[in-house]
Amino acid sequence: MRRILVLAPALVLLAGCGAPTQIPGTPAPAPSTEATSSAGTGLPPDPQPGKTADCPYLDSLVVEDANGQHVSKVRVSDDQPDPACFFYRPDGHVQLTVQVYVGKAEVATALVNKVAPIDTSNPASDPPGWKGGYQPSGDGVVYAVSKGNAAVIVTSNQKQSIKARKVAKNAIAALKL
Repeated sequence: MRRILVLAPALVLLAGCGAPTQIPGTPAPAPSTEATSSAGTGLPPDPQPGKTADCPYLDSLVVEDANGQHVSKVRVSDDQPDPACFFYRPDGHVQLTVQVYVGKAEVATALVNKVAPIDTSNPASDPPGWKGGYQPSGDGVVYAVSKGNAAVIVTSNQKQSIKARKVAKNAIAALKL
């Protein structure tokens, strides 16, 4: 009998922890902010390499010069109008990627903050008028900047951010962003 009395308050508390029951005729509760924050941002999915093709806005020789490695192959994503470009080194591994986004300003900023969060990255402001960050990423570095409705994100297998920054500036100039 004593055990029942000790467990009774716990059972009452647990009973209140179940999923809420909606009463017919009342409005449904609003979704939690957790559910809307990830789905509500509208961030495009991470680009994936698709067909083998030249990058339409960045020459392989520019990447070789900036990143310091020979480019053996280039693949582009299916994203339009500006596909992401994946530059491979001779051993078949990706050495550098460039993702371009043009659309909503808040999405451009969110893409940059996703890969180079304000709290953890070093500030980036090159080219002039662009804002973002750079930081180590995996075995390399990421350099990500946005301006208005555009974002450019460069990841490199090299640790020096100056290499990724140079590629970002070339892509921005070629795309006239």
